[in-house]
Amino acid sequence: MPSPQATNRLAAESSPYLLQHAHNPVDWWPWCEEAFSTARAQDRPVLLSVGYSACPWCHVMAHESFEDAGIAALMNDHFVCIKVDREERPDVDGIYMSAVQMLTGQGGWPMTVFLTPDRLPFYGGTYYPPRDLYGRPGFPRVLASIAQAWATRRPELVAEGERVARHMATGSDFGAFLAPETISSQTLDLAYEKLREGFDPVSGGFGSAPKFPQPANLDLLLRLHARSGQPEPLQMTELTLQRMALGGIYDQVGGGFHRYSVDARWLVPHFEKMLYDNAQLALTYCRGWRATGNPFYRGICEEILDYVLREMTGPLGQFYSAQDADSEGEEGRFFVWTPQQLNDELAPEDAGLFAAFYDVTPGGNWEGKSIPHVVLEIEGLASQFGLTPEEAASRLESARALLFAARQKRIAPHLDDKALAAWNGLMMAAMAECGAALGRPDFVQAARSNASFIIDKLLTRSADGRPRLLRTFRNGESKLNGYLEDYAFIADGLIALAQASEEPHWLELARELTVVMVERFWDEDNGGFFATSDDHESLLHRAKDWDDNATPSGNSVAIEVLLKLSDILGNTDWRFRAEMTIARLGPVAADHPYGFGRLLGAVDYMLGPSTQVV
Repeated sequence: MPSPQATNRLAAESSPYLLQHAHNPVDWWPWCEEAFSTARAQDRPVLLSVGYSACPWCHVMAHESFEDAGIAALMNDHFVCIKVDREERPDVDGIYMSAVQMLTGQGGWPMTVFLTPDRLPFYGGTYYPPRDLYGRPGFPRVLASIAQAWATRRPELVAEGERVARHMATGSDFGAFLAPETISSQTLDLAYEKLREGFDPVSGGFGSAPKFPQPANLDLLLRLHARSGQPEPLQMTELTLQRMALGGIYDQVGGGFHRYSVDARWLVPHFEKMLYDNAQLALTYCRGWRATGNPFYRGICEEILDYVLREMTGPLGQFYSAQDADSEGEEGRFFVWTPQQLNDELAPEDAGLFAAFYDVTPGGNWEGKSIPHVVLEIEGLASQFGLTPEEAASRLESARALLFAARQKRIAPHLDDKALAAWNGLMMAAMAECGAALGRPDFVQAARSNASFIIDKLLTRSADGRPRLLRTFRNGESKLNGYLEDYAFIADGLIALAQASEEPHWLELARELTVVMVERFWDEDNGGFFATSDDHESLLHRAKDWDDNATPSGNSVAIEVLLKLSDILGNTDWRFRAEMTIARLGPVAADHPYGFGRLLGAVDYMLGPSTQVV
């Protein structure tokens, strides 16, 4: 293990992920021009490692390789090593993830990429074990092979890097090659048929294991139900909302969703909790409640946002980024239970009640312990224990409260307490819309406080008064140019806050940010928005972000913002830009709805009908 006194350059960074590597024996650099200048001066390739603080396999590779003195020596002797937090630098992550996918056919984190000193990617992968294992080359062998190839076959590596860079530059903006088409309700009908094909009729959700919540697609189903009046889209949404909220992917004791489920039935999660998941899912459950009146969905929405206010909100009104999966060196340790632990905290009859309802058994349902998930109807539980349903529910709630208090005494997972502009925009929108819908003024106030935090800490103004956003804030330090998603998500959050609070100055700030977004990010040649501004650091190429994945794409939300503000403010130019982009992308989105759920929601909004209340 490295000495805790030994530090590298990452000790001066603010990112919790980078600080986790500040005591590695690896001579890490942050992403900066000086690192690449050093690589050129020393005539070495660059080893780029990208991850994030809540990534379980990032922790594994760090412990196995980056904390190993022998492996660190190989890295230091042959490479200039750069560590990047993908959440702070989505531009760097996006470019080199595309390269790794092109080189290997797959991607993920931790991401490991080898570059020339001119930033050309010529080899890469994801997690490497510390030794040859199951047919996979160990990291030391990879390092030695790359170093040998750089010494003896450098022209081949440079040529490969140039080939990859050319391919990324020419193929990154597929929207530029699409002819505009007429968009109609048939576009949404086609998308719905594709969603039906991939829907899991047993456990809800889409596809098989691993299974992600995909709230944008659930929101789209709610929109399609409202548009058509057909029951099936609502039935698909309800099945998914119920199964997720009853499963282990939901924290049954403390509220909030884990990132995704490793199985198809939502039982075993990756235990990290991400701000962006909980922002989007709170809105989806709120909208599910509004569509059905089912109080269960309202309750889940409130539990999510109460959890965020309790554990993911800072003193300045900022929302934190993530909580780790691991504590005390074990994934999920904080969240799982045994019958003995229940008996230690609860009266025997209540321990039995909780265990029966949430499947806490001697053998466990995961690695010898139990992830609480609901396996009984409350009526069945009441009958089993000779109680009325009301008595059973009341005792369960009391048991949950006692277990939550006991769990608070455990060593909690690490908190990534940086505040990212875009993710704060997502949660601002959720707090505002849900607060207004549910009659929870504390949620609306949280959105208001967050907007004030954005203004105080992440917004600057140029000499001409134009607002500019910074990406990240932590421990008093604000830095990095804002990306498209930062402008789009904050503007969308401010629109929601203006509607919830009836305070028009939030709408004015959304308008100002949108003016800058169009000026600095819009592609005048091909339409759509670049991910980076026109005055951003020069990278291999200026990419566009189209796909709605774990977070919606910057383009999808930007288009939605243009449509909303054009309706509110009468700006026909903004509507024209939105409609032009949708005309190109709509048919592709309809044919591949899993990657365009938020964009298809904007299509539904564009097609209307809509009602304005002034």
